[in-house]
Order: sequence, then C-alpha cells, then structure tokens
Amino acid sequence: MTTTPGAPDAQPPLEPENARTVAEATAGLADDSAGLWRQAFTRMRRNPIAIIGAVIVLLFVLVALFAPLLAPYPAGAVPGRDLVRPTMIPGPSSEYLLGLDRFGSDVLSQLIWGARASLIIGVASTLIGLLGGVALGLLAGAFSGWVDTVTMRLVDLMLAIPSLLLAVSIAAVAGQNNMSIIIAIGVVQVPVFARLLRGSMLAQRDQDYVLAARSLGLTRRTVTMSHVLPNSLGPVIVQATLVLATAVIEAAALSFLGLGGGRPTDAEWGRMLTGAQAELAIAPQLAFLPGICISITALGFTLLGESLREALDPRMRRR
Repeated sequence: MTTTPGAPDAQPPLEPENARTVAEATAGLADDSAGLWRQAFTRMRRNPIAIIGAVIVLLFVLVALFAPLLAPYPAGAVPGRDLVRPTMIPGPSSEYLLGLDRFGSDVLSQLIWGARASLIIGVASTLIGLLGGVALGLLAGAFSGWVDTVTMRLVDLMLAIPSLLLAVSIAAVAGQNNMSIIIAIGVVQVPVFARLLRGSMLAQRDQDYVLAARSLGLTRRTVTMSHVLPNSLGPVIVQATLVLATAVIEAAALSFLGLGGGRPTDAEWGRMLTGAQAELAIAPQLAFLPGICISITALGFTLLGESLREALDPRMRRR
C-alpha cells in the first residue's frame, strides 16, 4: 500500500470476509433483540400476575371502546331526575342496577362512560410524556458536551417541582377542561422518560455492536437511530405501562380538585368522587364505586407493567 508523504496513515479497509463477519454479527444482535421480546412475551404468558393484569387492562379497554353498547343510558343523561330528593337518593333497583346519583344520572352508565374518559386521558397524556421524553432523552443520549448538559439541567429543573403541584399549575393556567388535564399529566411525565432513555442510551453506546457498526463505516446518525435507540426503548416501554396507571389516578385527582371542567353530570370517575362528597352519609356507594374502578384499573396497569419489567430484566427473569 502506498501513502502520500506527509499525509496521516489511513485506516486499512476491512477485508471482504471480515466485513461480512461484522455485518452478520450486527444483524445477529438485531435478531437477538427481537428474540428478547419474544422470550419476554413467552415468560409473561406463564406468569399468573401478568395474566391477571392483562385481563384487567383488556376489560377496561373493551368497556371504554364499547361504552355506547354497554351503557344503559347515553352520556350525560339524567333519566331519574324526578326520583331524587335532597335527603333521599334511590339505591339499586331493577331499572337502575347501581342506583342514581344526586343529579338523577344512572350510576352504572356513568361508570361505563367514565372508563372511556379515563382511557382517553391516560393514553393521550402518556403519549405526550413519552414523545417529549424520547425527544429530550434522544438529544441528551446521542450528543455529549454542552447539549447533554443543557438538556439534563432542564430535566432536573422540571423534576425539582413536585409532580402534583406542577400538574395543578399547568391545569389551572391551561383552563378547566379535559385537554388541560391531558397536557398537565403529560408534561409531568416528560422528565421521567427523558432520564430513563438517556441512561439506557449511554449504557448501549459502549456495547460491542456499536463498535462493529462504526467499523463498517456507518455514520453516527445511522448507528444512533438504527441500533442504539431501538435497543434502548425497552425500559421506556415498560415505564409507559406504569405511567398509564398513575395517569388514571392523577386524572381523577385533578378532576377531584375541580380542574377538569365540564358539567357535573359529565361522566368521569374523579368528577363522580367530587359529586359524592355531599352524599357520603346517605349514599356512600357513590364514592365507593368510582374509587373501586380507579383502584382496579390502576392495579391492572401496574401488574402488567411490573411483569413486563421483570420479563425484560435479566436479573429478575423467572425461568
């Protein structure tokens, strides 16, 4: 090999056989990543806790999707307004299986329509937090130096404010409606996803498959987007399932504080808890029923998320 005098020594290209070997190794790592998810799914199918969580989540989603078919009355309807008295709220009957609330709304219909509202708020807010966190985490994990420093100081600033206080402040400024609750809960989750993705990408950046990809001459952008990022999303996806549980609880908390807006007869579990405060002495079921729905739904997402985290964590795999 001839070199130009005074020019730096160039790195010799890989031999065809060596390049093919490295390419096969890189492809094998991608197959291993896909196989990891298949193995995790297999382990979850054998885990009774994961099955219970999946059944609860599936029932919640089905009730929310088919609310128009399952609910005896339309959303916001008050079919029993003439039956309600200031000192007496009718309980369960053949016509109203779970009774009426103080406005004359069918409680069963309110719970079913409330599942749809909680699902929309939980999924939308989680997507906002996930997309924002992935953007910041990718920016910090792909670059170093001042970009990483500035990004993480912004994340630390958001984490310094208590999550509920930050959510209440955003909801109060954005207005009293469901969209403000979605934005408030989503923004609170952004720093959690950002720190998680950044840490995962930093751990993946020094792996052998990254060195193999770089030795093939792939650009930094290609290595990051095609190899490092996909292999770093596992913990983020697990966190998203856990955030869905907290999003349902936080949505109910903000509605309970009166930040959800809307009419008192609008179906939403947190708003139902707010309306039940004045009738705890004569109709305690009005508070217990939505509280039970919130607890069971959050439990389902938590069990599913924890089982997924356990299935993907090599230190906690159940064989």
